[in-house]
Amino acid sequence: QVQLVESGGGLVQAGGSLRLSCAASGIIDSINTMGWYRQAPGKQRELVASISSGGSTNYVESVRGRFTISRDNTKSKVYLQMNSLNPEDTAVYYCNVVLSTYRIRKTYWGQGTQVTVSS
Repeated sequence: QVQLVESGGGLVQAGGSLRLSCAASGIIDSINTMGWYRQAPGKQRELVASISSGGSTNYVESVRGRFTISRDNTKSKVYLQMNSLNPEDTAVYYCNVVLSTYRIRKTYWGQGTQVTVSS
């Protein structure tokens, strides 16, 4: 059984920063892509940022230059450093990890962590 545990959400004023963390645990052969999605009230879930096993990153245009995704393969963790936050960043943020267990590749989701940015 694989679990993803997120931490780091909270309430912050506009212009502030937060750092999200997500740790994968369980029986894991290898981890492929790791990423963060978010879902604001009344909106569809969207990809915020992703990072490949080789370290290539991808960002949605609205966060480019403000957010930084990184990973620690030795700890099976992915991070999202969020700077210059604005109220439009308010959402539930979900960790997403594609990994293999017993050579079977699956996608796993974290439980979600609330990020609220006040104006």
